[in-house]
Amino acid sequence: MEEMRRIAFEIVQRACLFGSLTIFCVMVGMSFEPRLAFQAGGTLTTLMALILLYKAREALTKDYRRTEMWLYLPKDIRPPEAHAQWASSTILRDTYLTFALWTSAIAIAMWAVALLFALAGV
Repeated sequence: MEEMRRIAFEIVQRACLFGSLTIFCVMVGMSFEPRLAFQAGGTLTTLMALILLYKAREALTKDYRRTEMWLYLPKDIRPPEAHAQWASSTILRDTYLTFALWTSAIAIAMWAVALLFALAGV
């Protein structure tokens, strides 16, 4: 089970890092206007959190054999077929929800910084 959690964490983390890189590039492109940059970052980070929530919901019904986690899991430590669907969907759902929570906190922070820039008149 712990190996499945580790693999799921790495897969979702990698996807979030690519999304964060994209958001960072957009924000750097708008750095001439800090309020606008943080508003765009907050909006895109909120969108990423919503996508993670969607993926968490989808994980409950997705066939475990068609998940990236299952492909990375060594054959000798895969759970039995009767248990595999439950274990895979539960672990992926928890992982997606964890990252959605962290992403939401980052989005709130970006919106707060955008609000501070707006109040400061920048």
